Amino acid sequence: MTKGIDKYSIDSTDYTIGQDNVQKWGFDVHNPVFGFSAGFIALFLLLTVIVDAETAKATLDGIKWQIINSFDWLFMWSGNIFVVFCLALVVSPFGKIRLGGNEATADFSFMSWLAMLFAAGMGIGLMFWSVAEPVAYFTGWYETPLNVAANTEEAKSLAMGAVMFHWGLHPWAIYAVVALSLAFFTYNKGLPLSIRSIFYPILGDRAWGWPGHIVDILAVLATLFGLATSLGLGAQQAASGIHHVFGLESGMGLQIAVIAVVTLLAVVSVIRGIDGGVKVISNVNMVVAFVLLIMVALIAYAVTFGSIPTTFMAYVENIIPLSNPHGREDEAWMHGWTVFYWAWWISWSPFVGMFIARVSKGRTIRQFITAVLIVPTVVTIVWMSVFGGLAIDQVINQVGTLGEHGLRDVPLAMFEMFDALPFGTVLSMIAIVLVLVFFITSSDSGSLVIDSITAGGKVDAPVTQRVFWAFMEGAIAVALLWIGGSEAIQALQAGAISTALPFTIILLLMCVSLLMGMRTEEKYR
Repeated sequence: MTKGIDKYSIDSTDYTIGQDNVQKWGFDVHNPVFGFSAGFIALFLLLTVIVDAETAKATLDGIKWQIINSFDWLFMWSGNIFVVFCLALVVSPFGKIRLGGNEATADFSFMSWLAMLFAAGMGIGLMFWSVAEPVAYFTGWYETPLNVAANTEEAKSLAMGAVMFHWGLHPWAIYAVVALSLAFFTYNKGLPLSIRSIFYPILGDRAWGWPGHIVDILAVLATLFGLATSLGLGAQQAASGIHHVFGLESGMGLQIAVIAVVTLLAVVSVIRGIDGGVKVISNVNMVVAFVLLIMVALIAYAVTFGSIPTTFMAYVENIIPLSNPHGREDEAWMHGWTVFYWAWWISWSPFVGMFIARVSKGRTIRQFITAVLIVPTVVTIVWMSVFGGLAIDQVINQVGTLGEHGLRDVPLAMFEMFDALPFGTVLSMIAIVLVLVFFITSSDSGSLVIDSITAGGKVDAPVTQRVFWAFMEGAIAVALLWIGGSEAIQALQAGAISTALPFTIILLLMCVSLLMGMRTEEKYR
C-alpha cells in the first residue's frame, strides 16, 4: 500500500502535477505520454502512406465490425449502467458535493457553461445527422429500428424515438461519467487533470506509472483520431453545402481549404484560451444555432411544433426496448446504428469529458448531472423534432429533392431539405456558417484537452504546445484526405471506434473509482 492510502482514503499522495515533465523548445510535456502518443500518430500516418487507403479501411473496418458484433451486449449494457449510475447520483446524498469544495464558485455563467459543453459534446453531429438519420430510419435506408415496416406511421414514430435514443440520455451519461470523475479528482482531491487521476483509489501511486501512462496515451489517440475524423467528415459536409449554394467545386481542394480555415481560426481561439476563445465561440455557436432553429420552426410551424410532443413520447415509449440487446429481430440495425454510436461516444468520451470537467468547477454534483444529462436532451428533442420531423414530412408528401428521391447524400441532406422551404438559400448559408463555427469549437476545445493530458495534467501549458496540437488535428485530417480521400478518413474513424472496447472497461471502472473517491469526502467517511 502506498503512503497515506487505506480502503477509504485517497487524500494523501506525494505526486505533484508536472513532476515528470520535460521542458524544451517552448514545450512542457509529460515525456512518456507525449512521446508515445506522437510516435503512434507518426506510425499511423506512415502506414497510411505505405498501405493503400482502401486496404487500410478494409482491415480496420474488419476489426471494428468484429468488435461491434462480438461485444454488442457490453456496449449496450454499459450505456444503460451509465444512465442509471448518473441518475442515482442525482438523488443520492453525493449530489450535494460541490466540485472544488464547499466554498468553490463557478468560473462561468450558467448559459456560457451550457453553450461550451453542448458545442463540444455533439453540436456538429446534430448538424450532420438531424435530417439524414430520421429519414434513414423512416425509409429503411439501412434497416429500420425494431424491424418496423418502412414508410409507415409506426416507422415515423420509431424513427424519431430511435434518433433521440442515440442522441439523448445515453451519450450524455457516457460523457458525464468521465467529466464528473475528472472534475471530482482534480478539484476536490488536487490530482492532475488527466484520465489517470480517476484511478488513484484503485491503483494508488501506480497511477503515476505505466498503468496511468497507458490510459492517458489511449485517451490522446482516441481524442486526436476522433477529432481528425470529424474534421474530415465535416469538411465534406461544409464543402457540399458551399457547392450547393455557391456552385464551387466540392472536391479535394475545397475540403482541404475548409480544414485549413477552421484550423487557423481554432489556433487563434486556442491562443486566446478558454475565456477569450472557446467561451466566445461557443456563445456565438448557440446564438447562430438558435437563429437557425427558430427560422426553420417558424417557416414550417404547422409541422415542426406538432412534432415536438410526438418525438418526446416516441422516446419515452421506445427507450426500454431499444436499450435491450437480447433477442432483437433488428440486430443488423442495432449493430449498424446503436452499437456503432455507443462505441463512437465512448471513444470521444475522454475529449468531451475532460473539456466539460475543465469548465465545471463550482457546480454541485446534482447541478452538474442535471445540466449535462437533462438540458442537452431537452434541446436535442426540440432540434431533432424540428429538423427530423420536417424532413420526414417532406418524404411523406414528396416535397422537394429530399422528398422525391429520399436520402442519397448524407452531407447534402440538410441543404436539400432547405431547398423546399422559403428563404432556403439563406438557411443554407446560415447552416454552412454554423458547421464551420461548430468545427472551430471542437478543434480548439480538443486541442486544450490533448494539451492537458500530454502536459501531465497541467492546465497552464505553454501556448506553443496548444498551437502544436491544434495544427496536428488539421494536418492529420488534410494528410489523410490528400493520401486516400474519404477512404482514409473512414479508416481513421474505424480505428478510433476500435479504441472504444478498452475504454468501455475503463469507464465502468471509473464508476467504481468515483464512488470510492466520493466516500472519502469528510461527511461520508
